[in-house]
Amino acid sequence: MNKNAIVLASVSAAIAVISVMLLLSIFSLATKNFALDVDPIKDNQNLFNTARVMVTNTGKLTLNNITVIYDDKSTERINSLPPGQKIMLSPPNNSSLKSVTVIADHGLKVTRTYRTPLKIPGMMGS
Repeated sequence: MNKNAIVLASVSAAIAVISVMLLLSIFSLATKNFALDVDPIKDNQNLFNTARVMVTNTGKLTLNNITVIYDDKSTERINSLPPGQKIMLSPPNNSSLKSVTVIADHGLKVTRTYRTPLKIPGMMGS
């Protein structure tokens, strides 16, 4: 009887800890009213190159007047982006694919360099 009680208490404690950690991680995602994430990716294939820029509103409120600047040259405007929503953009053909700067209302400015996805042998494009 003692062993069963210990096992039951251990399982209950583990479930409680996991539940609390999950709840904290869910509610910690959007802690700021205004926040954004920028993920520029370039993929060099054998015959061609592809690139995209993902802009995500990670804040609690809608972002307005978003300007995307490709390599300090070409710009693209987005009127608004609701919370949790992401948009995929294609850089212009004349872009050197070095960096992207995204500016939005409320003093937000994020600059990121393009990243290249990991190549796995045997996969398409490797």
